Amino acid sequence: MRIDLHIHTSPRSACSYIDPHELIQEVQRLKLDGICLTEHQVIWDSDEVNELARESGIKIFRGNEFTTNQGDMLVFGLYKDIKELMMIQELSEEVKTAGGYMIAAHPFRGFKTFGIGQLQMTVEQACRRKALEFVDAIEVGNGKLSPDENDMARKVAQKLGLPGTAGSDAHRVDEVGRWATVFEKEIHTELELVQELHAGRFAAIKGEEYL
Repeated sequence: MRIDLHIHTSPRSACSYIDPHELIQEVQRLKLDGICLTEHQVIWDSDEVNELARESGIKIFRGNEFTTNQGDMLVFGLYKDIKELMMIQELSEEVKTAGGYMIAAHPFRGFKTFGIGQLQMTVEQACRRKALEFVDAIEVGNGKLSPDENDMARKVAQKLGLPGTAGSDAHRVDEVGRWATVFEKEIHTELELVQELHAGRFAAIKGEEYL
């Protein structure tokens, strides 16, 4: 089952240009099995999501992208609007209490700073990033990042023995599906999504691998 785990829509995410109904049309065109709506610090109402899913025949799940003092985190299974910047320890405790799942989103975005190519971060240095002590997985495929940035995330996940997820991080319709996560089992509910994430029965794939 192919799910884009990281999508932002307008107007819930102010930085996104994606109308939810246009998103559905694109997901149907791409033949994705499901999507996750992961707005910035905003959780969708379950009734709205269920209606979109019924209209489209696509599995639609809710998540959230929280901003912490250690970077952005994709969270599933915690259905709260938390507007303020959070300490990562505090968010981790909230997620664990709820039985949820937390993923380091685009953890190495911009790690190759322009003009200092000789001072690139090593995998060993990257593994020492504080945020990675608190997450269940690392986003190793993000549609907004360069191949080098995604590759660094993949190498760090392997080194730390953490699972790797993927999603488009789409803010425009043409970005949807650039990366996705393939689950071994069919998923019907948000609870099942969280259970399958915890079980680790998934893999990250690039969009061209299923188009």
